[in-house]
Amino acid sequence: MNLFRRKNVLELQAEAQSDQRLHRALGALNLTLLGIGAIIGTGIFVLTGTVAAQNAGPAVVLSFVLAGLASVFAALCYSEFASLVPVSGSAYTYGYATLGELLAWVIGWDLILEYAVGAVTVAIGWSGYVVSFLNAAGIYIPAELSAARGTVVTLADGTTVTALFNLPAVFIIFVVTTLLVLGIKESANFNNVIVFIKVAVVLLFIFGAAHAIQAANWQPFIPPNAGTAGHFGWTGVMTGAGIVFFAYIGFDAVSTAAQETKNPKRDLPIGIIGSLLVCTVLYIAVAAIATGVVPYRDLDVPDPIALAADRAGLGWMAALIKLGAIAGLSSVILVMLYGQSRVFFAMSRDGLLPPFIQNVHPRFRTPWLTSIATGVLVAFFSAVFTVREAGSLCSIGTLLAFVIVSVGILVLRVRHPELKAAFRVPAIWFVAPAGALSALYLMASLPWRTWERLLIWFALGMVIYFGYGVRQSKLARTGTATAPGVAPGADR
Repeated sequence: MNLFRRKNVLELQAEAQSDQRLHRALGALNLTLLGIGAIIGTGIFVLTGTVAAQNAGPAVVLSFVLAGLASVFAALCYSEFASLVPVSGSAYTYGYATLGELLAWVIGWDLILEYAVGAVTVAIGWSGYVVSFLNAAGIYIPAELSAARGTVVTLADGTTVTALFNLPAVFIIFVVTTLLVLGIKESANFNNVIVFIKVAVVLLFIFGAAHAIQAANWQPFIPPNAGTAGHFGWTGVMTGAGIVFFAYIGFDAVSTAAQETKNPKRDLPIGIIGSLLVCTVLYIAVAAIATGVVPYRDLDVPDPIALAADRAGLGWMAALIKLGAIAGLSSVILVMLYGQSRVFFAMSRDGLLPPFIQNVHPRFRTPWLTSIATGVLVAFFSAVFTVREAGSLCSIGTLLAFVIVSVGILVLRVRHPELKAAFRVPAIWFVAPAGALSALYLMASLPWRTWERLLIWFALGMVIYFGYGVRQSKLARTGTATAPGVAPGADR
C-alpha cells in the first residue's frame, strides 16, 4: 500500500486535453470576474468595521495589505500549477501530482469542508441582508422563518418567538444550485452581472465618500495597545490580518474551472492574479475611506460601510449598499458551490470517491448529481445553523490549502525541472516559502476550537479514505503512478 503514489504530470496534461465532458466556455474575463465574485462579499461589507473597531484602528489598511500579501504569494503558486496541470480539482490535483495520494486526499477533504462551510456561512449572511432590505421596503418575512432553528428572535413589540428554520438561506441555495445544473455559461453570465453590480456599488462609495475624509480620524494610525495582545498596537494589526484574511477566500476557486476554460494555460493565471489584485486595491481603498470618514471605534456595527456613507452625507446610498451586499454574497455562494462540486468531480474521477459522483448531464454537460447533492446538504445546514457555528472553519481550511500548494510547487520544481509551465513563479525560492510560512502563521493565530473541529473532520476523512479510497483509487487498481524519485512517464 503506497500512500504517497503520485499522479504523472504528463498524464494529467494529456487527460486535460482528452477529457471534453465538461463545456469549455470560459475566457480570461469570465475567470477574473469569477474570482472577484468569490472574493468580494462579507469581508468588504462587514469585516472592515469590526477589525478597525476592535483590533487595528485605521491601520486596518495594513491588515488588508498583509493578508493580501500572503494571498498573493499563494496566488502565484496556484497560477503556475494551474497553467501546468489545467484540470479541475485545484489544490487537490496539485497535491496529488507532487506530494502523493494521502496528502492529496487530505487537501481534497479539506477543500470540501472549506467550500461547504463558506457557502453555508454566506447563505446565512445573505438571508440577514435580504430580510433587512425587504423590511425597509415594507415586506416582512416571519421571524420564525428567517433564522437558525432554536434562535430566539425579539420582535419590534418586545415579544419573542423561536425560529423554525432559515427560509431565505434555503431559497438562495436552491436558485444557485439550479444555475449550476443548467450550465457553466449560464452560471458565469449570472455571476458577471452580479459582479458588475457590487463593484459599481463599491466604486460609488469610494468616489462618493472620499470628500468627507477627516485626516484627524486617522490619528493615531496604529492606536497604542490596550494591554491585551491583539487589541491595537502591532499585535492588533497582525490579528486583524488573520481575521480579514477571510475576505480573500475565493480566488483559489478559479483554478477549479480549469476543464471549463477555453485556454487554461493562459487564462487561469490571469483570472487568479487579476481578481486578487483588483479586490486588494478595492479593500484598501474602502478601509482607508471608512476609517477616514468615521472614527474607528464607531465602526463596530453590522453595516459599517452604510454608516460611513451616511456620515458622508450619502444616506441615499444605504439601500444601494445593502443591494450591493446581497449581490456580493450571491456570487460568493455561486462560486463556493461551484468549486465544491468540481473538487468532488475530480476526486471521483481518480477513484477516491464513488463513480456516480462524476456523472455529467447529457444536455447541460455539468456534474449535476454532485451539484444537487451539494446544494441539498448546504441548504439544510444553512437553514438550521448560525453564522458563528458555520463560519469558524473557513479560514483554516483555505490556509491549509495555501500551505500545500506553496510547498508542492517547490517539490515539483525540484523533482521535475524539465517541466516548463506557461506561467512560472518569479523568485520561487522566496515566494513559495513566504506563502507557506505566512499561511502557517495565520493558522496559528486561529483559536483552538477551530483546530479541534478541523481535526474531527479529518478523522472522518481518514475513515473514508482507508475504508474506500486507498483501494479503489485508479492508481491502486492500475498499478501505474509516478512514485517518489521516479521520473515522469515511468511506472511504479
